[in-house]
Amino acid sequence: MRLLVTGGAGFIGSNLVRCLLHAGHHVINLDALTYAGNLSSLEDVSHLETYEFEHANLTDVAALDSIFERHQPDSVLHLAAESHVDRSIEGPSAFIQTNIVGTFNLLQASLCYWRGLDVSARQAFRYVQISTDEVYGSLTPDAPAFTEAHAYDPHSPYSASKAASDHLARAWGDTYGLPVMVTNCSNNYGPYQFPEKLIPVVILKCLRGEPIPIYGKGENVRDWLYVEDHANALLAVLLRGQIGATYNIGGNNERSNLELVQFICRLMDDCRAAAHPDFAELFADCRLPEAQSFASLIEFVADRPGHDLRYAIDARRMRDELGWEPQEDFASGFRKTVHWYLQHPEWWQRILSGSYTLERLGSLTPKKA
Repeated sequence: MRLLVTGGAGFIGSNLVRCLLHAGHHVINLDALTYAGNLSSLEDVSHLETYEFEHANLTDVAALDSIFERHQPDSVLHLAAESHVDRSIEGPSAFIQTNIVGTFNLLQASLCYWRGLDVSARQAFRYVQISTDEVYGSLTPDAPAFTEAHAYDPHSPYSASKAASDHLARAWGDTYGLPVMVTNCSNNYGPYQFPEKLIPVVILKCLRGEPIPIYGKGENVRDWLYVEDHANALLAVLLRGQIGATYNIGGNNERSNLELVQFICRLMDDCRAAAHPDFAELFADCRLPEAQSFASLIEFVADRPGHDLRYAIDARRMRDELGWEPQEDFASGFRKTVHWYLQHPEWWQRILSGSYTLERLGSLTPKKA
């Protein structure tokens, strides 16, 4: 299939693009290359004839119409979004423009294109709206996990804008017949995650021996999903999902933030103790004595406003209807993630140095524009 992926240069997007390409599909990656968009996350597949890149913003209606006309995609997978809660609190306007207005523009362009397809192409077309469990709000410690029937109750500008985006997608399905499916995933982790997010922050703080900040008392609970498992789930939804349905995608890995950070610290302790030659240089500037665990760096800071206590996903529908289950458990997934960051310092060093900004502005020339 020819698949249009929005936000394909981001964290989840780049992993999804790679998954789709490896599955034999042709991918058109549409990305605005904002701060979290990074084409170096796709260097290993950017040479493929089945990969094309379009530098465009969802707020540019003319660009969207042109992309549909030129590329004639068989389906759309919509990931492009502003996605960091702290950034949404500090500057909500960008979240409204990208997540709400941008989604509206994409739905309109998709609808216009879909209506012009022949009968067989129209029947095969799918629009997959990829969202988050944060739209459901917060759970108490003993409450059942979120199901697809759970009412929306967003508490941050980010989650509210994603909830609005989901509602728009469902409305375009119900009102206009666009073949929409919606997915809501739990917290992702894994390769190519932007360094401001919790997991890479902990890893990089350990390498420097700097304090590791945790909001409040670290009691907030999240369900952690390995990003490659998420990509495979999205492919399953695209291929076998029911039009109009919602699918919750989770990792079956609930942990408090404190438990999670302590576990990553133990993994980092093990990596430093192993004295692996490839990792030794990374730990060379660490200010923490080797006799001390990285967990001693944990520091509790003022809690985030409107911080949801707990998210948990009931992913039984994915298992029962689509035959998908996560392949990575808590230990294996985080071990892979820690090792990936230690094995690919050039990727995150380019971001920390700011040199990736130049790449976003043009030094990484897209293969096909």
